[in-house]
Amino acid sequence: MDAKDIAGKVAAVQELLTLKFGIKHARLEKMLARAGRRLPKRVQTQIRTLIAAEQQAGHPKLSRLVDETAVRQAHDVVMAHLREIDVADQRKGKLLGLAGTVVFNLLLVVVAFVGWLWWRGYV
Repeated sequence: MDAKDIAGKVAAVQELLTLKFGIKHARLEKMLARAGRRLPKRVQTQIRTLIAAEQQAGHPKLSRLVDETAVRQAHDVVMAHLREIDVADQRKGKLLGLAGTVVFNLLLVVVAFVGWLWWRGYV
């Protein structure tokens, strides 16, 4: 496995991170940091494997130490996870979460207002 193969795998991961999370295209380390807790730990670990392989592949003597099977497996795990992410479902979940918060707060204000009216003797 040479540097071009690893760079291609890293570019594919970067492209999916951009599509699925809206992260600005940058180095993979930075994109991983921006994704943060939105990615599970096992996927973060696999991305770190790709980052290390990319760094080693850029060095002439260290490029021989790259574990091809680990890189392929890491790429497959990351790509499988990123392909499963449904952007529309995430958007809908955020919208429903926001709507639930607003409804709860409105209900809390109404209950407090009715309680205040009862305490003052108007109800």
